[in-house]
Amino acid sequence: MNWKNKLSLLVVILVGVGIFIYSMKDVPFHIIRHELADLRWNWLIFAVLCMLISLLFEGAIVYVLLKKQYPGFRFRDAFRVPLIEQLFNGITPFQSGGQPAQLFALLQSGIDAGRAASKMLMKFVVYQSMIVVCFLISLVAQFHYLAAKLHALSALVIFGFSIHFFVIAGLLMIMYWHSFTKKLVGVCLKPVKRWAKPETYQRYNAYFTEKIDNFYLESLSLRDDPLTLVKVSLLTLGQLLFYYVIPYFILLSLRVTNIDPLTVVGMHILIVMIISLFPLPGGLGGAEFSFSVIFATFLTQNGKVVLAMILWRLITYYLGMFLGMGGLAVKPYRIKQ
Repeated sequence: MNWKNKLSLLVVILVGVGIFIYSMKDVPFHIIRHELADLRWNWLIFAVLCMLISLLFEGAIVYVLLKKQYPGFRFRDAFRVPLIEQLFNGITPFQSGGQPAQLFALLQSGIDAGRAASKMLMKFVVYQSMIVVCFLISLVAQFHYLAAKLHALSALVIFGFSIHFFVIAGLLMIMYWHSFTKKLVGVCLKPVKRWAKPETYQRYNAYFTEKIDNFYLESLSLRDDPLTLVKVSLLTLGQLLFYYVIPYFILLSLRVTNIDPLTVVGMHILIVMIISLFPLPGGLGGAEFSFSVIFATFLTQNGKVVLAMILWRLITYYLGMFLGMGGLAVKPYRIKQ
């Protein structure tokens, strides 16, 4: 990590602590202390284990994608990739640092840069697709509940889903309708051609053409290996399932028992959609707000809402970043070409 990354990590931690303190301003300290003393730690341990298992599933995805071409690639080094991704996702706006960090980790293991980019592209496309699938299933299964309870956040949820949907739709168009997509981009650039300088238009046109062509070439491995695609899709569903169920165990640890696990999972899926809209690293502020608003429908005591939110952020956000710091400290085994 360079000094900018270290500074970003420090700022993220300080801002997070500030948000936690601000969230507790209307909750007397003795109530928080009582809730902590009354925690059912076995369920909280289950929540932590779910996060770790989710990361193990992601490590297995990396391992499956690369093991065939690199027999010497170890699972330990594959597991290191999502840990480093968690760290850089957590300290960069819109999680923009995660993809480059994965490539960096794979290059350290001796993986060819082009092959690493291609496989991580496959992983990204499948992940985005499964997020959309999970959201649609949740929406269909719980539409009436969502309409009744969460109308205040409905615009954010729809906007978040739209972003994920159009991202995956655009990627699939490049994969399967390459020529049409290039023509469509050309149509979209016509206003630039008409109103901007010719060199500006040429620069944008060359940039988008290069990106589309590179993505198409890298996506051929995804199209030509359906068995691996099925394996990665199933592993991704497992990864998301263990991640989405974490708040359910947190609520059980707070002795909240009159809850439906499917409803809790559905709420968490919505939160993930909303977090993607906030530009700050880790969705700081927006994540805590959306969790508090959504899970206040389960919890009548403000102290439980605040503590549940803090535990959730510690497990799903800060735990991953600290594990990522450990992943950076571990030297990977370098494959000999």
